Amino acid sequence: MSDRRFRITTAVQRHVANPLTRLMPFQTLLETTGRVSGQARRTPLGGRRVGDSFWLVSEFGTKSQYVRNIQADPRVRVRIGGRWHHGTAHLLPDDDPVARLRTLPRGNSAAVKALGTQLLTIRVDLTD
Repeated sequence: MSDRRFRITTAVQRHVANPLTRLMPFQTLLETTGRVSGQARRTPLGGRRVGDSFWLVSEFGTKSQYVRNIQADPRVRVRIGGRWHHGTAHLLPDDDPVARLRTLPRGNSAAVKALGTQLLTIRVDLTD
């Protein structure tokens, strides 16, 4: 069931939800560098800035393409409130992602918990 949920969810996100939400001027975006193409890859997501860090939880952990891109090159950009910030992403497998979701925006957190099968906390240390 979890593999089927992953395939369905990622297909809907990739072909329907992400292209639409990328166009929204204040949607939070994570920009990674494609590990194969070297091209910028922008993923709409939810999370929260706390001081000089941006926190998020990936619903499919290392199966998510943006997480694989982070593993290849942790230098990222995050668009928060319409403004781009450079940073370095860190995968935190020892963090409690369910507890972390309680500190993040409710709507996105509910979707991540409902759809996710391999939750993984990510912290982006912002440099500007």
